[in-house]
Amino acid sequence: MKISEIRDLLAADVLCGEDQLDREVASACCSDMMSDVLAYVKDQGVLLTGLCNAQVIRTANMMDMHCVIFVRSKKPTDDMIALAEECGIAVMSSRVRAYVACGKLWQAGLTSDTEDHDV
Repeated sequence: MKISEIRDLLAADVLCGEDQLDREVASACCSDMMSDVLAYVKDQGVLLTGLCNAQVIRTANMMDMHCVIFVRSKKPTDDMIALAEECGIAVMSSRVRAYVACGKLWQAGLTSDTEDHDV
C-alpha cells in the first residue's frame, strides 16, 4: 500500500515528507509505548501513535520506518518535524482514534509482522 493511500484512508494531513507519499509499505503497528516498538516490532513501514514527543521520531528512525501517523489530532512540534525531515520520515496527523485507524488500515489490507504470533 502506498503512503498516499494511508493518508486518504485516514483523512490525514501531511506535515512533512510529501516526497515519501509514493513509497510502498507492507505493514504497520500502533503503540504509545516506544519500548514495545523497540522490543517487538520489525519490518514495519508505518507507526501509528497518540504519543507526541521526539522519542517517537527517534524510534521510527531506529526501526527504519517510513511514516509516523499521529492519531487523535495530535500535532508534533516544529523540532519533531525537522527531525523527521532529516531522517526522511513522512509525518501525518489524523483526527481518527488509534483503534479506528488500525481497523481501517487492516480492512484495506495492511497487516503487521506479528499477526501470526503471540506478542
